[in-house]
Amino acid sequence: MLPIPARFRSDRRLHLGVVTLVLVIVAGLFAPWLSPHDPLAGDLGAYLREPGGLYPLGTDAQGRDVLSRVLHGARVSLVVGLVSQSVTLLLGVTLGLLAGWYGRWVESGIMRLADITLAFPTLLLLIAIAAAVPPSLFVTFLVIGLVGWAAMARLVRGQALVLREMEYVAASRALGAAAPRILWRHLLPNLRAQVIIAATLGIAGAMMAEAALSFVGLGVQPPTPSWGGMVAEGRDLLRVAPWVSLAPGVALGVAVLGLNLVGEGLREAWEPKR
Repeated sequence: MLPIPARFRSDRRLHLGVVTLVLVIVAGLFAPWLSPHDPLAGDLGAYLREPGGLYPLGTDAQGRDVLSRVLHGARVSLVVGLVSQSVTLLLGVTLGLLAGWYGRWVESGIMRLADITLAFPTLLLLIAIAAAVPPSLFVTFLVIGLVGWAAMARLVRGQALVLREMEYVAASRALGAAAPRILWRHLLPNLRAQVIIAATLGIAGAMMAEAALSFVGLGVQPPTPSWGGMVAEGRDLLRVAPWVSLAPGVALGVAVLGLNLVGEGLREAWEPKR
């Protein structure tokens, strides 16, 4: 287990981030019970109704309750963030460890592939890959995870280069320990802090990426509630019904802010020299 520094208890930004993140998670997990209306059911009689009364955040152009859709959209954003970041971790940590440990042509090949990936603007690369296949939730997971692996691999590779020169690693090699055992038992545990911090910040980036893809119609497809899709649906109504786009936009901003505060708090606690 990672040690819990005493500064955790006094870091107000970290506390604010944790509280914010917990509220978003609770909203997503309990959306079916917290939602006052069916997020998919439209009512033309409630067309663009202003916030208040039965509809605390108003309704959209199809008479659907915005609050209910925002709550269910939290589930989509959280799932996309967690699953896509899991793909990023699997690829990035594995390839980064291999590059840092073996070096030579293995490192050169992996890092050149990472450089090529990082050379493209992230959003354009996401759109290009997503446009090449039929859009779906699974494709969104995969695309965001594949695009994000390079930065994680570079981080892990840099740390692995330092750790492989440590005395305890040299002792393990002298005792005849195989490379997979050293990577799993010695290098990976000492990378946990950096990986957790990067993953926390990466989830926020993945949620933003999902919103961007959904905004241009290449992410989660209607009628499934998605914060990015909801912002796109309300962009032509900003003058007459700003709440349609404003509510999901604020929700996305709050969720990303909470994750960033947690990530920065963990970084300051576990890596105070940085």
